[in-house]
Amino acid sequence: MRIEDYALIGDMHSAALVGRNGSIDWLCLPRFDSPACFARLLGEPGNGSWWLGEASGAPATRRAYREDTLILESVWDTPGGSAKVIDFMPPRAACPALVRIVEGVAGTVEMATEIRIRFDYGRIVPWVRRANGRIRAVGGPDSVWLHSTVPLRGGDYKHRADFRISAGERQVFVFTWHPSHEPPPDELDPLKQLDQTERVWTEWVASGTHHGPWRDAVVRSMITLKALTYDPTGGIVAAPTTSLPESLGGVRNWDYRYCWLRDATMTLDALIDSGYLAEADAWREWLLRAIAGRPQDLQIMYGVAGERRLPELTLDWLPGYGESRPVRIGNGAVDQLQLDVYGEVINCLYQSRRHGLHPDQHAWALMRKMMDFIETGWEQPDEGLWEVRGPRRHFTHSKVMAWVAADRAVRLVAELGREGPADRWRALRDRIHAEVCAKGYDAERNTFTQSYGSAELDAALLLIPSTGFLPPEDPRVRGTVAAVERELSSDGLLLRYPVAEQNLVDGLPGGEGAFLACSFWLAGAKARIGRRDEAVELFERLLALRNDVGLLAEEYDTRNGRMVGNFPQAFSHVPLIHTAQVLSRLS
Repeated sequence: MRIEDYALIGDMHSAALVGRNGSIDWLCLPRFDSPACFARLLGEPGNGSWWLGEASGAPATRRAYREDTLILESVWDTPGGSAKVIDFMPPRAACPALVRIVEGVAGTVEMATEIRIRFDYGRIVPWVRRANGRIRAVGGPDSVWLHSTVPLRGGDYKHRADFRISAGERQVFVFTWHPSHEPPPDELDPLKQLDQTERVWTEWVASGTHHGPWRDAVVRSMITLKALTYDPTGGIVAAPTTSLPESLGGVRNWDYRYCWLRDATMTLDALIDSGYLAEADAWREWLLRAIAGRPQDLQIMYGVAGERRLPELTLDWLPGYGESRPVRIGNGAVDQLQLDVYGEVINCLYQSRRHGLHPDQHAWALMRKMMDFIETGWEQPDEGLWEVRGPRRHFTHSKVMAWVAADRAVRLVAELGREGPADRWRALRDRIHAEVCAKGYDAERNTFTQSYGSAELDAALLLIPSTGFLPPEDPRVRGTVAAVERELSSDGLLLRYPVAEQNLVDGLPGGEGAFLACSFWLAGAKARIGRRDEAVELFERLLALRNDVGLLAEEYDTRNGRMVGNFPQAFSHVPLIHTAQVLSRLS
């Protein structure tokens, strides 16, 4: 199936991808970054999957989330009748669970299910036996209990059932994971859990405040962002998947099941502007715990609980999505120097105070230490926002974000009454600004460039006006927006930067799709410089790229008309929310 053929369900600890045909092809338990027990997404059915649908295997006729929830309803209409499958993961109480309910809607429909439980990303075939009316699968530290109201028959390392469902009838399946050394988990009441899950999501959405013209798109993106939040800590993963390729058959396949600091300010803004102050505060608190320590040890990403060691490994037994190898877990970019994250963190702390989140003296002390590092460290070359694996460079966006760090530090003193060497930071801010304008700007082309002295452009330059580095009406901003749109366009959407064999910036072969976050940034930049009609047109085109249940991947392959990259991607949904807010304010 195409990436956009999947929908997301989750319990704010982990998440599963459900295909149009009713197959759950990806699920990591008990956390987002745990080994997968269903890994068909990156391999074959034998790597673990759970199909439940109309017996012929045809895709659902239609599907949708139940109103403002993460409860997925898929309907199969056949000549003999209609049947519905309801998929959801109840909010975590003890052990993680996945519930599937089959309901007869009209007439009679032939249904079937086939489940292949695997552990460790499809490598471990568990020992399966029946106990207490349930199926139990055990493999090392993992154990799964499967309750079914339909008799399941085993064979060939899978379990299958064929059954009929008639109008008014219901069959249920409950899949529960727990550590294999612990006692069996309690059985759940699936209907009670369904009601509770619907209530939790509905009440959460109702607590928000967004009521603008794109309310439905924003709310679905907020639900997705909430679903990607690890509830125990407040950390937000970039995506629930790993190694979905940025180009089919290519090697740009990365593990995104971690929390990136680069998302900090835009995520905080999206949460605050939508009225979700508790989530914004939890995200800030996660941030402060994760980065605690020496400023020079700051990482660009962390695990969902703040883990620092995320070694990158290759899973050679998985062929990859669409034969896109290698399949990676962990992320080697964790050891990179990216100066922009200092600006993101300090701006996040500034915005949280400006919007009234409770003060934190520890946060101020930590920020001052980061400024001590920035005062000398900003002059270093780095790997930049896009985590390039080529040589370090003086990336313009990194320098702009160093300016942001100094600017927000000054504002924290001047506007919010913090104590610090504001004059020294003000002088640093002015020095960085002067250097960027001198070395990162091409006067002949009237555009800022990707790095000092380079001719290439970078979509991150579109963020210059939103950071306050230059006002939107500045001719250099207008020139940069025009140049980026002209030179990085892929059928009207934006690439992050030029990707070609002769361009060795990122040190990787092959190409990639248009980066959806960058395209949202272009819409926002157009609105800021007075081109609002064009901004709305682009924004609505981007909304049309969402799949049938409102989800976006990281990138879009304009040549083949399909999504690529990890899915669903927070770094696509957060700019969607942010751009909708910008367009609403500038209406």
